[in-house]
Amino acid sequence: MIADRLALYDLYAAYGLLTDAGDWDAWLDLFAAQCRYQIIPRENADLGLPAGLIFCDSRAVLEDRIMALREANKYNIHWDRHVIGLPRVLGNAGSEIAVEAPYAVYQSDQEGGSRLFSTGLYRDRIIEEGNGLKFRDKTYCWIPSRCQAC
Repeated sequence: MIADRLALYDLYAAYGLLTDAGDWDAWLDLFAAQCRYQIIPRENADLGLPAGLIFCDSRAVLEDRIMALREANKYNIHWDRHVIGLPRVLGNAGSEIAVEAPYAVYQSDQEGGSRLFSTGLYRDRIIEEGNGLKFRDKTYCWIPSRCQAC
């Protein structure tokens, strides 16, 4: 059980590290062959509304999102730092693990200014595939920063 927990922690640590580094090819390897990725505003998540900001219902759509990120980041140069809290296992359904983890994203610009960009909760479904754990469903319940000074 401890080894399973460490593998889960490693998955989330790799997710944050690869996202911040912009290593999108390695980042994509953290997802299962059949996967879903979505970002939902907290209000919608709390109300059970499916509408989100981003919805990728397959690995191919997730690959398209990566291409868009590579293009957009040419014009909005910044650096992110994800701070991910310890994942909490909510339960198992067959070979799938339901997990949630709090997160915060800080963003720094070219001038050296940093601000809290987003906080929220990951609500994920994780499976074992190949040689390790993979995200089958990755859902951000997103709360944008409303800091007036940012």
